[in-house]
Amino acid sequence: MATVTTTAPDTRTFSGAAWSWITTVDHKRIAVLYLVTALGFFVMGGVEALLIRAQLARPDADVVAPDRYTELFTMHGTTMVFLALMPMSAAFFNLLLPLMIGARDVAFPRLNALSYWIYLFGGIFINISFVAGGAPNAGWFGYAPLTATKFAATHAIDFWALGLQILGVSSILASINFIVTIVNLRAPGMTLNRMPMFVWMSMITAFLIIFAFPAITIGLVLLLFDRYMSTSFFLPACGGDPV
Repeated sequence: MATVTTTAPDTRTFSGAAWSWITTVDHKRIAVLYLVTALGFFVMGGVEALLIRAQLARPDADVVAPDRYTELFTMHGTTMVFLALMPMSAAFFNLLLPLMIGARDVAFPRLNALSYWIYLFGGIFINISFVAGGAPNAGWFGYAPLTATKFAATHAIDFWALGLQILGVSSILASINFIVTIVNLRAPGMTLNRMPMFVWMSMITAFLIIFAFPAITIGLVLLLFDRYMSTSFFLPACGGDPV
């Protein structure tokens, strides 16, 4: 007697499918979310770079205003580093790490999802400054005195500093998750010496992020203290150090 196999039609609505992506804790789906979002910010940073190059293409060009050019220069660097390249790495870490070590998922799936949504919120928060009085214009590194209230009186630098702190929290949470996954969820027989080079690289990168971002966060907090609490951590005239 022949057996007939039938497949039930997919009756999920668009809203149901979208909600499943929003609430997902699967490492592969979160990797896709990271990658798509990072590519979106990459396109945004690329457009900013094109506007910069168009302004520099010929002398006395008026593609963008001088203040807007400095804002584009600042946001291009921030977008490419913190909103595109680093999240792209997180996307591949999420996708490949569990598969390479024989784990079903990362150690903390919900923390993994939380780190993505914090990253997305941080990226949106920084770019809100474009419509809230102007984007930050302190350059790629944000050295004083360009970030002081004397030269940046609007809230653009505040958006930038707070947004980078939010992104730092996301990166630290994701890094802790990756390290715990590598240390505790390796398949039987997968010793440290047998781990693929990509896994070693991912773990070293995660440790570097954990050690680096707290220092960046402290610097941004001190910057906000200088701006709103009359401290002088980055003011040389008052004994501070701009670097």
